[in-house]
Amino acid sequence: MVYYFKSTVVDPPAFLYVGKDKVENEDLIKFGWDEDRQFHVDNLSSAHLYLRLKAGESWKSIDRALLEDCAQLTKANSIEGNKKDDVTIIYTPWSNLKKDGSMATGQVSFHDQKMVKKILVPARQNIIVNRLNKTRVEKFPDLLAEREAEQRERRKAERIQREQQKAKDREERQRHEELRWQKDHAYDDIMREENMVSNQDRDATFYEDDFM
Repeated sequence: MVYYFKSTVVDPPAFLYVGKDKVENEDLIKFGWDEDRQFHVDNLSSAHLYLRLKAGESWKSIDRALLEDCAQLTKANSIEGNKKDDVTIIYTPWSNLKKDGSMATGQVSFHDQKMVKKILVPARQNIIVNRLNKTRVEKFPDLLAEREAEQRERRKAERIQREQQKAKDREERQRHEELRWQKDHAYDDIMREENMVSNQDRDATFYEDDFM
């Protein structure tokens, strides 16, 4: 089971999701998306909360109010963290999560520590947590199928973009070729033999001054 939440502090609303337990955390780690940003309590047992950004959005410039929603919900879903003040929440792109066979179920590390950011939560804000809990929906998603479908759509969009770029490049090359041809043949009509008149062929009056 996965719990889904909606944060309305941004427009359009952002969607957050949390695994029910550490076993489901494993699936979330395994089948995340490139747009996912993972949050959990530092140095404490914690649920893994994910924020799915829109394609192209930077994880380093998440809206402050949305960041606070994520941090408060992460704290609230940690048995230990929920009881404490001054809790540190860490977050990172899904692609930076590192998992190997030596780690316990639900445990995770990072490929690059420099890609991990922290936010301090001084205390639980019930107004925020209650607002988010009112949006909670329980689902039983096939995470693998969802990711495969998303990747198919991504590949399709990338293919269409490549084809559009190729067509644009062809049109640009054709335009340059036409301009170059026009430049190279700009004097063709003038230099044609039938358009050229020698001095001998001109009428005698051509050289007469036109005086009034």
